[in-house]
Amino acid sequence: MKTIHKYPLQEGINTLTLKQGFRIVRSEYLLIEKAVYLWIEEPLAVATPECSCQFKVVKTGEPIPENYVYLDTALDTLGPEAYHVYQLPAQEKQYQLSEVLQPPRKINQAALALLRQY
Repeated sequence: MKTIHKYPLQEGINTLTLKQGFRIVRSEYLLIEKAVYLWIEEPLAVATPECSCQFKVVKTGEPIPENYVYLDTALDTLGPEAYHVYQLPAQEKQYQLSEVLQPPRKINQAALALLRQY
């Protein structure tokens, strides 16, 4: 089974935790809320893994990086604004400094002695 959930988005970057296999079905600017909302279809199975996804809302004319993926446009019907919803690419693993700066490995002295012979 599946269902559709409604998520409010702010201008700028928004991070949502969604079920894998989700699908964006609609975006709209709700006048009463004065905000952009995103409707997302998601699986209901409890065992379905979750993923963290980022979306960005921008007004017309604002610059967007080339690798962002356009999803939809939400219009303020009583104002001059149009809000465009983009999905950010999946982020690469962020490494901690301690993971990058590993302590030097111990060198096997016997192996080193053999290498020095050649």
